[in-house]
Amino acid sequence: HDIFAVSFGEIGEIIDRSPAAARQLASRARRRVQGAAAASDAARSRKREIVAAFLAASRDGDFAALLSLLDANAVLVADPAAVRMGATAEARGADAVAAVFAGRAEAARLALVDGVPAAVWAHRGRPQVVFTFTVTDGQIAGIELQADPDLLRDLDVVYLGGA
Repeated sequence: HDIFAVSFGEIGEIIDRSPAAARQLASRARRRVQGAAAASDAARSRKREIVAAFLAASRDGDFAALLSLLDANAVLVADPAAVRMGATAEARGADAVAAVFAGRAEAARLALVDGVPAAVWAHRGRPQVVFTFTVTDGQIAGIELQADPDLLRDLDVVYLGGA
């Protein structure tokens, strides 16, 4: 109805419902979409806070804070290009992941990468490594380091203030 300017009577015939029922279904669908967008915005905001806290704890070398942000089974994985730049190829478990990052994210900046909170290490304004985070139940479950130039070229990166 909203997109194609079709009457609720016509929609009702198509879905074998009355016009009033079709109107009610559309109303419920609109509420769900609006609710999902609000939930998505809240989740994105929370993820941004978690990534910013992770970067701050990493810069400060605050191992305890890093552990509090990481899921016990957190996994770090770096692509081959990031490994060639000196990144750890893989780390499993909160202790191992925290050890990789403690005191090491001085140059990483908080950013939106394709609209999602992440971190980026850039050289002369050009992204060199993108850190993407998987956040589950308020903790970082995974970090992926990507440095493949072909991938980086196609990303939309917006640097944010803060960490």
